[in-house]
Amino acid sequence: MSATSGSVLVVDVGTSGVRAAIVRPDATVEHAHHSPVLPQSPAPGLVEFDASLMSEAVLTVAQAALHDGGPVGAVGIANQRASSIVWERATGKPVAPGIGWQDLRTVGTCLVLQAEGIRLAPNASATKVMAILDTVDPDRSRAGAGELCFGTVDTWVAWILSGGASSGSDALHVTDATNAAVTALVDAATITWDTTLLERLNIPLAMLPRIVDSSGAIGAASALPGAPVICGIAGDQQASLVGQGCTRPGLAKATFGTGGMLDQCTGPGRPPTNAGQGKAGTFPIVAYRIGGQATWGTEAVMLSAGTCVEWLRDDLGVLSTSDESGAVAAQCETTGDVWFVPALLGMGTPVWDFGARGTLVGLTRGTGRPELVRAVLEGVAHRGADLVEASETDSGFSIASLRIDGGMSDNDVFVAALADAIGRPVEISPILEATTLGAGLLAGLAIGTYGSEDEIADTFSPRRTVEPRNDDATRAHARDRWLAARAKAEATIPELSGISF
Repeated sequence: MSATSGSVLVVDVGTSGVRAAIVRPDATVEHAHHSPVLPQSPAPGLVEFDASLMSEAVLTVAQAALHDGGPVGAVGIANQRASSIVWERATGKPVAPGIGWQDLRTVGTCLVLQAEGIRLAPNASATKVMAILDTVDPDRSRAGAGELCFGTVDTWVAWILSGGASSGSDALHVTDATNAAVTALVDAATITWDTTLLERLNIPLAMLPRIVDSSGAIGAASALPGAPVICGIAGDQQASLVGQGCTRPGLAKATFGTGGMLDQCTGPGRPPTNAGQGKAGTFPIVAYRIGGQATWGTEAVMLSAGTCVEWLRDDLGVLSTSDESGAVAAQCETTGDVWFVPALLGMGTPVWDFGARGTLVGLTRGTGRPELVRAVLEGVAHRGADLVEASETDSGFSIASLRIDGGMSDNDVFVAALADAIGRPVEISPILEATTLGAGLLAGLAIGTYGSEDEIADTFSPRRTVEPRNDDATRAHARDRWLAARAKAEATIPELSGISF
């Protein structure tokens, strides 16, 4: 197989922009192009985006990457999850702004449904679709007749790449199992649309996409030169999981960006009994689906990670740039017993306390800029330890070493603190954002570039491995001190702490 025929074009749509790149058979990523597509917040708690601008950016960066590095044997898609778009099937035009995954306009709806015994989170797609339809199609006549399409971002990208900007109803209307599962509209065990729930939410089945495998031939990207076939789709965290080779049970990765996500592969044949929280606060996920068989996983969530460094930079003026946080923190060896709890937006796994707030404990007159910055980085690291411990509890698999990507994986002080907090090696991804690589690997598997999921696992080679420096007693003491600080951060706003989804 030639390098070009085994290569994959990946379109990777994040929260703030669209990236396209070429993934080569040796798992290197080349010829990346990026176009910003920033969300808007027209009112507090609302997050919207222009799907038409997103579609223009998708075609622009995809064509540029193909021009520089093509031809390719397939196309892969990675995407921000749960963000929701509704458009006209005949014209391909969005009927309303897309609603971003962070949007909180449907919190009230979720609480009303919860009183009926239906537990939906406002970040899932389900109530976002309801909100759009209540505005543009209140009687559901158009949606019921199949005139309107709903899709998450992967669905929209596949539609656009398959000619949706010009051919309308002839374009692909699909979503993969990883994205379908986080809409909250599917049966958790079978990954099929839950018709009973759809009826209660007044979402017509006729507007929903077909659920396809994460790896396999899906349809031609006819809007691109050569019309390569779309062969891989995955939500961003699942794509990162695959991109870091975590296709064997027990392997886990964490992405430390604005927030943090730890995903662990638990393997095939272990469908969840329900889609709700595990005892330790993780959620079941579809890691990927191939040949109709799902491989499952668990996901633990940190609401504030890189956001805390941005707070130091933008709000306190302690840093000029985020990149200098490591160098500033390295100016001291310890925090001087100062502990920071990164709960600026509440706390996710394991406590799920939306009323928790960021907390600094142990400040003295001797606490300076380096100690403060180090405390913030170490606080995020301890939240990483929370996620590891919760994942092991809910999955039943131990995590021998943790693979990491995301912006904070480039911060040496943070990575060392993470290794110390979890008491095991941290393996740094060779690629800062592994989502693009993961989508490329899934598409490559479909065209034979890789022969199996085990072969994908073998592609991972960390850029660097960082070993923990502390013994068990030192680590346990630090964890106890930090957990005591975490307890002080909980229930800062009791009214919000009483809300759960």
